[in-house]
Amino acid sequence: MRVLAVDDEPPALDELLYLLRAEPAVTELHGAGDATGALRILRAHGADAVFLDINMPGLDGMELAGVLAEFADPPAIVFVTAHEDHAVAAFDLGAVDYLLKPVRQARLSAALRRVAAGRARTGPDPAPAGNNEVIPVELGGVTTLVHRSQVSWVEAEGDYARLHTDTGSHLVRIPLSALQQRWQDGFLRVHRSYLVALDRVTGLRTVGAATRVCLRGAGQVELPVSRRQVRELKQRLVHGPHPDRR
Repeated sequence: MRVLAVDDEPPALDELLYLLRAEPAVTELHGAGDATGALRILRAHGADAVFLDINMPGLDGMELAGVLAEFADPPAIVFVTAHEDHAVAAFDLGAVDYLLKPVRQARLSAALRRVAAGRARTGPDPAPAGNNEVIPVELGGVTTLVHRSQVSWVEAEGDYARLHTDTGSHLVRIPLSALQQRWQDGFLRVHRSYLVALDRVTGLRTVGAATRVCLRGAGQVELPVSRRQVRELKQRLVHGPHPDRR
């Protein structure tokens, strides 16, 4: 595959190029120190993947990624940065992966496999990317990628949200309201504090005047349902997403 590495710091760029040269999947490799150089190389040679630093003078990595997304045949974007706080924005831009410096060879290899898998994926009706959005979770300098399909329910924690999966929970710097908007095709906010995956619901239970939703996951979980959400939850479970729009 044809790869372009972009970093304004020469030592960092040299290190990234060194690691990429060791990868058998990389058949053509170029390096650029800024967005202008990157665009010049792309016009001349093209690229299947761009490994892109974020903090650069002039047009930064995020802005360059936005430009590349407008290409008729956009390259896959892998962000390479020393800062973990741009991860959510990076994946919103459609990044294939997000590597933290210093980059390890094994982690780089995994990113290239993601690029290759994306290029190999074909079919007449591919599913929209948002159907299984990836949420990057940072813990101890390690980025873990949590797919939306792994999430059973989400709990509000102030301006953060806690994703509950079969293997544990992950705190992310995303408000519950933002996930509610992005995942409305398969999730429902049943309570001001909870967003649930409809395909994980196993039933409803009435306790006095209150309703609780039962979820499968790491053990049986029951969450409260606001009175005003009971009707919509039942409709969504029976009719699927947006029953009133059918």
